[in-house]
Amino acid sequence: MSNVHANEALLTDARLSAPPAERMVKYHDIPALETEKRQFNEFVEVDLAHTVMLVEQKILSESVGQAILAELRRIREMSPSDFPFDVKKGSFLLQVESYLFSKIGEDSAGQMHTGRSRIDQGATVRRLYDRKRILSVLDRINEFQVALIQKAAQYSSTIMPGYTHMQHAQPWVFGHYLLSFTSRLHDSFSRLMQAYSRVNRNPLGAVGLAGTSWPLDRARTTHLLGFDSLVENSKLGREAWYAAETIGALSFVMADLNDLATDLHIWSSVEFGTVESHDGYCGTSSIFPQKKNPSGLETIKKAAGGSVTWLSTALATFRSEGTGDQAMRDLPLIHDALATTEGMLDLFTGIIETLIVHEDRMAALLSGSWCTASNLADVIVRDQGISFRQVHHVVARLVRNSLLAGVSPGMVTGAALDQAAMETIGSALHYSDAQVRDSLNPRRFVETRISAGGVGPGEIKRLLSIARKELQQDCEWVAQHRQKVAQSRTDLDAAISKIVD
Repeated sequence: MSNVHANEALLTDARLSAPPAERMVKYHDIPALETEKRQFNEFVEVDLAHTVMLVEQKILSESVGQAILAELRRIREMSPSDFPFDVKKGSFLLQVESYLFSKIGEDSAGQMHTGRSRIDQGATVRRLYDRKRILSVLDRINEFQVALIQKAAQYSSTIMPGYTHMQHAQPWVFGHYLLSFTSRLHDSFSRLMQAYSRVNRNPLGAVGLAGTSWPLDRARTTHLLGFDSLVENSKLGREAWYAAETIGALSFVMADLNDLATDLHIWSSVEFGTVESHDGYCGTSSIFPQKKNPSGLETIKKAAGGSVTWLSTALATFRSEGTGDQAMRDLPLIHDALATTEGMLDLFTGIIETLIVHEDRMAALLSGSWCTASNLADVIVRDQGISFRQVHHVVARLVRNSLLAGVSPGMVTGAALDQAAMETIGSALHYSDAQVRDSLNPRRFVETRISAGGVGPGEIKRLLSIARKELQQDCEWVAQHRQKVAQSRTDLDAAISKIVD
């Protein structure tokens, strides 16, 4: 870190009679500056766009603007480690001012801050940085969706037991199960996309609180920085409610990941044995030689646990200050939430791409399962005109009697069904053995599902088509918004060159 130039006054000198205490530097100034270093590029972009606008509005002379912009372009080519930070100088705004003072003099460099506060500058930087990170998370959602859709298509006819209350309920299809998560994640994408629209508003020009007497062109900086719109009310220039909304949307993504990871974790146990994580996403035991632990899934579940409190923590942070001060300006938690969500999506993509599905084990579990009992009930209701509730009693008694007698669904007889009917509704139903067994066949169950959204082959094909279409739309949305940001950078460079070159 460099030392403050002997002739350079610190911002705090004029008002405060003592320099920052050592503890204040350690716990406030250094952490704040470290955060701003991560946003180095965004700070420089804001300075460039603001200076271009000041020159175009003739608030700064062209010669002063040329000098400032030329140095800012040089700063933009630096890495944060190359820039001469000095914690004594304060925030990034003051770091850049000091650097410019040393290059072009204070008379010129000091004009860059005209019509601006650290409040709206910092708020603009944070929105640019968070915007970039949100787009990265949206990319990760789409990459994860690709893996899910490919795996769902691969296992679009793989029948497995479906569970409610952790008990066999009805035959299911593994591809259909995965498609339920593509639908959930598309909704989560939409929530984060909507939050993005409120993140991507320009607070620059709101200044400290009430605006400014300088004739700023806020629409111009909105364009040059790739924002979609303005933060219209200057009072709201510092607010960070968008961060809480973003965190809430991210917590939904983590909930999606948690539910999928929990199911796969359970199903990879010896007792279920229907899926298995690739060895590259597993760990072993230091004492149990036979163990293959699904550590990747456990990592995702652990990360999802903390996400439950993200939104409540954000709202509690804001509530502590009302609308008045520091808490409303920033929400550091958003950085951890974005990093965690992006990382877990990336990890889970690898797990799904390499997931081992044991179709033979799924078939074995179905072979002795009574999960097709509801289909037998439907057949009887359709054929006999008896109420479903009466037939429910008949089939339930058939299941009970068969379990007591050790008879599997594939061996049940029409006579056994008649016995159950006599015991419950007092009359026989007269089905053949073949008819009863066909009604209890898992493959036949799946083939006869025709309702929209069900596990029938036609519906799974339709759901796959929907998932692919939604993924394409989501990918196009991200591409369009990345293109808008890239175009704004091109336009900013052109505006700088027009002044400097």
